[in-house]
Amino acid sequence: MIGAHLPALQVVVPLIAAPVCVLLRRPRLAWGLATLINWICFGVATALLARVLTEGSISYPLGGWAAPWGIEYRVDVVNAFVLVIVAGVSALVVLFARASVEKEIPAERIYLFYTLWLLCVTGLLGMAVTGDAFNLFVFLEISSLSSYALISLGPERRALTAAYRYLVMGTIGATFILIGIGLLYMMTGTLNMMDLARHLPAVAGTRTVIVAFGFLTVGISLKIALFPLHSWLPNAYTYAPSAVSALLAATATKVGVYMLLRFFFTIVGPYFSFEVMAEGGLLIAIALLATVFGSVVAIFQDNIKSMLAYSSIAQIGYMVLGISLVSVTGLTAGIVHLFNHALIKAGLFMAVGCLAFRLRAVTLQEIAGIGRYMPWTMAAFVVGGLSLIGVPLTVGFISKWYLVLGALERSWWPVAGIILFTSLLAVVYIWRVVEAAYFRTAPNRGHPTRFQEAPWSMLVPTWVVILANVYFGISPSFPIDIAQRAAQALLSPLP
Repeated sequence: MIGAHLPALQVVVPLIAAPVCVLLRRPRLAWGLATLINWICFGVATALLARVLTEGSISYPLGGWAAPWGIEYRVDVVNAFVLVIVAGVSALVVLFARASVEKEIPAERIYLFYTLWLLCVTGLLGMAVTGDAFNLFVFLEISSLSSYALISLGPERRALTAAYRYLVMGTIGATFILIGIGLLYMMTGTLNMMDLARHLPAVAGTRTVIVAFGFLTVGISLKIALFPLHSWLPNAYTYAPSAVSALLAATATKVGVYMLLRFFFTIVGPYFSFEVMAEGGLLIAIALLATVFGSVVAIFQDNIKSMLAYSSIAQIGYMVLGISLVSVTGLTAGIVHLFNHALIKAGLFMAVGCLAFRLRAVTLQEIAGIGRYMPWTMAAFVVGGLSLIGVPLTVGFISKWYLVLGALERSWWPVAGIILFTSLLAVVYIWRVVEAAYFRTAPNRGHPTRFQEAPWSMLVPTWVVILANVYFGISPSFPIDIAQRAAQALLSPLP
């Protein structure tokens, strides 16, 4: 009986738990509830993925109102994979968060932190599970508003500025998305995604649909921080609490890329997106610029969180590049990189969070010689860095391999060359951290506790994610098989 309601439970459980954290008020109780709820969400997401892989797409009409009159939750292999990514990362990072949050956030605000965390997860999961375009916008705003507040809780005053910039840019992006959805509704009279896909071909050539497509493209590009609409991301990731940086870097932009996939391939269709609107060439150019820009700017950052933030801009470029190839191999590369990059950035930001727990700041100067004092933390960062570079036997290599294959299928040798070049740039900025941690003389570090390794409550979830980078690099069949099925489903015509 419960199994039939899994799509609704995916959203309802964290949504109801969020205000309960406010009632609990005690930090440890709020953390315990948030941890329990996140693992329940991960269990639900895993069960949904298993059902979809064996039974096919799941349609869940809310309140028994059949689509398109009622709101429909629709789960297929594409968004089931995204649900597992979001719920799995959140479940691991919330374990890491207990000690980190107690260090960075005043005790009287911690229960609010976990309330906002659950609301953010609710929004992200809701965006992935819903089959209604306006409902997607509502969940987008839930996740965005809670993200702004989470970022503002950062230990430095600059977190407020970062949150405000994100609020301004995020509001502009959401407005563009809402206008685009409204224009599509005006032309079709429906908000259900599958119904939109059936009605749009009849009006696809109209100016209104073309304008709607433009609004949606710009709005979603703002939300995923696609170059050159990325200005909110570096400071947001840099000055947010360590656990929030790990959560957002690993999940928020991934759900945004999922929105791009859903609108481009399911709603308006690949023919309209890439043939009529000729979006492919523009997106490929922007994606390649993003990979080069993000990688080059990352090299010149002294703050490690800022370095990883600019690296994320490059990684978003890789995802969009795969999508822009409009082939099974290219889409497989883009979708599998959603999974792989979530593992990479969650592990790296958690490792940096371990450094921040002991040090005043996470700059290259501050971490000089820290390798001898925090060997487990730095080892985790090194392995995560190798995965980010794309060294064989890591998940990063799998993503780069499929991207290069997708480019070579079209005989685009220069594109393959740029992918390899930007991977070499990643070697440079990861090496700057390794060189500072292992080959520089350690300064006088003051109190002896600052010499110690991070708590095991932080190290264990960090290493779980880092080891997953290696496991799925050696045995990548699970994410690749799902990504290939998702790619084929997106490129197939509607039934």
